[in-house]
Amino acid sequence: MEFSPSWNSLSQHPVAKWLREGKFGIYTHWGVYSVPACGPNVSWYPCFMYRPGTQQYSYHCRNYGNPDKFGYKDFIPMLTGERFDPDEWAELFAAAGARFAGPVAEHHDGFSMWKSDINEWNSYNMGPRRDVAGELAKAIRAKGMKFMAALHHAEQWYFYPHWIKEFDTADPGYQGLYGAAHNTEWASMRTDDPNWQAPEGMDVWASQNKPSFSFLDTWLAKGMEVVDKLSPDLIWFDFGLGFVPESYKQQLIAYYYNQAIARGQDPVVTYKFDNLPVNCGLIDIELGRYDKLKNMPWLTDTTVDDGEAWGYMKNAEYKSPRTVVHYLIDNVSKNGFLLLNIGPDPTGWIPDEAKEILSGIGNWLAVNGEAIYGTVPWSVYGAGPTQLEKSGYFNESKTPVYTSGDVRFTVKDNALYAVFLGWPEKEAVIEKMPESFRPEEVTSLSMLGSEEKIDWKMEGSRLMMSCPKSKPCNYAFTYKIERRFYSYRGSQSP
Repeated sequence: MEFSPSWNSLSQHPVAKWLREGKFGIYTHWGVYSVPACGPNVSWYPCFMYRPGTQQYSYHCRNYGNPDKFGYKDFIPMLTGERFDPDEWAELFAAAGARFAGPVAEHHDGFSMWKSDINEWNSYNMGPRRDVAGELAKAIRAKGMKFMAALHHAEQWYFYPHWIKEFDTADPGYQGLYGAAHNTEWASMRTDDPNWQAPEGMDVWASQNKPSFSFLDTWLAKGMEVVDKLSPDLIWFDFGLGFVPESYKQQLIAYYYNQAIARGQDPVVTYKFDNLPVNCGLIDIELGRYDKLKNMPWLTDTTVDDGEAWGYMKNAEYKSPRTVVHYLIDNVSKNGFLLLNIGPDPTGWIPDEAKEILSGIGNWLAVNGEAIYGTVPWSVYGAGPTQLEKSGYFNESKTPVYTSGDVRFTVKDNALYAVFLGWPEKEAVIEKMPESFRPEEVTSLSMLGSEEKIDWKMEGSRLMMSCPKSKPCNYAFTYKIERRFYSYRGSQSP
């Protein structure tokens, strides 16, 4: 099928089977911003280091001098990458159970992490002097995973203060990195100064300072180059996609689909908020998830840290493996997937804390993977007392602590999986099974990873199952309920 650059045509491409079956991916925020490693959100350091009143500006002045003397470009030689080993990264991701993985190919900062013919400011020409994304694509595919590339570069239009003449961001000689100067007023950006306020009429300013066609042409050219040079199985777009006119988005997505399908791939595009029409991609819920089962697939992108870093940051706080495993289970039960970020340091070394989390996820999936991979949601996503306080984007601060009373369901063929988010100790109880569940259909009941016999019974709609004497894994525990199904005449199905 040849796709044309129209929503009618693009909406005909379904979410890829490999993603619906794979569920879990890993991506990396590794770039020039990894050098100063100052948060919150280290990948936004190049934006805020030029804005007095922000934490990053103060940090920059203390450690590197005023930005008029030491600009963002001056960090590039410090992104040395001497410990960057794409095969080691790919092995780590595969061992964690990821089914797809890849880098942020270009963040808002304008520095491309692939060998670009369009942008001279790239990781092959400068910094590590490696085709980072290209090498990762080869290594990741060698481990049997699909390759993804994240593109954030649409946001660059609003990222740097070109109007402050003292800074190198206004120097035409560096516009390949910072972008061409195009505005003369302070952009509406958050700062850490409680007394700072955006200028009056800033909404009007933003609406009148939309990206130029020249900028958009470069945005499109970079995207097409990523398609041609990296052949991604999935392109992940950040929220800046909302600034891009429909015709440009349609051109890039149609080009990507047609090129990928010609190579025998089943491509995926993700988006945030309403940046694409419904059915024209997979929606991504940053740092959040839904509180109910959804009838359309969806994705969460989150990070191994507590949400403050989004890249390598000194003294970052990290999530626990238990939290991330529960995140994955909860998403999958509600027709969702999980994309997990890690942040290597400037040398390309992945922090031990991140490795520990990935190891924990991998160990859990090694035992319980059949309840995740290749499954589909059941008629209900789960049961138990613990509920999300908030649904949708940016709700990790409201993430609950689950207990042994909380269970999530998935199904595959004739098997129903009941994943308990805590160790049941003596007995696992589901207080109310759906009316469609019939105990006479059950042929066997076991716990994944355990050979101990499971006793069970039902009283009304209440299902009670015995608990093995020893835990087969950590974090969450899966009962596998195998069933036979009957035809309407009452005979056993073949």
